[in-house]
Amino acid sequence: MIRAVVFDVGECLIDETREYGTWADWLGVPRHTFAAMFGAVIAQGRDYRETFQEFRPGFDLYKEREKRAAAGKPEYFGEEDLYSDVRPALAQLRADGLWLGIAGNQTVRAGGILRELFTGDVDLIGTSDDWGASKPDLAFFTRVAEVVPFTSDEVLYVGDRLDNDIRPAAAAGMKTALIRRGPWGTIQRHDPEADSISTIRLDSLGELSEKIAKLNAEER
Repeated sequence: MIRAVVFDVGECLIDETREYGTWADWLGVPRHTFAAMFGAVIAQGRDYRETFQEFRPGFDLYKEREKRAAAGKPEYFGEEDLYSDVRPALAQLRADGLWLGIAGNQTVRAGGILRELFTGDVDLIGTSDDWGASKPDLAFFTRVAEVVPFTSDEVLYVGDRLDNDIRPAAAAGMKTALIRRGPWGTIQRHDPEADSISTIRLDSLGELSEKIAKLNAEER
């Protein structure tokens, strides 16, 4: 039985188009060029952070975030960056009686923004900076399992990436839902693992309530 649903952040709840556009601006690179390189790096199975190295060797993402903040251009996302299905899906899942959480690779600042955006909507928000562990490390998902008040096999982790979300969450004993959107969800959707290790495939978060109910009915 699925009793808890935990969501990734980027390209699951948050459309990162604007944020990556601001990184292109920061690097002084045309946005379409940055986007093309970003997609190429993902398609090659490389870490997305290598995109920055292609334009500026030695680029330190953490330090550059600090420089942006000091320059009055910090990372930011708001209500306008939420995918349109997020609010309705959370409301329906809450009405279904499910425990809800958000857990992703995010900075302390991003964690604060998430808590403002989702006050009262979810039961817990955790970030890699909070926990000192980042996806895809198993330690991150072990921490998720520790804070959710149910066993790992009663948790559904929802994400857009096979490498960072679905594979490690499954290894931690969780059920998984792979959503097809954003660069990873689009590029990786035909990967053979997409079907073999995903409990659920999604085109929209609006499908979650019905699909969870079906799975739970089969478990009874």
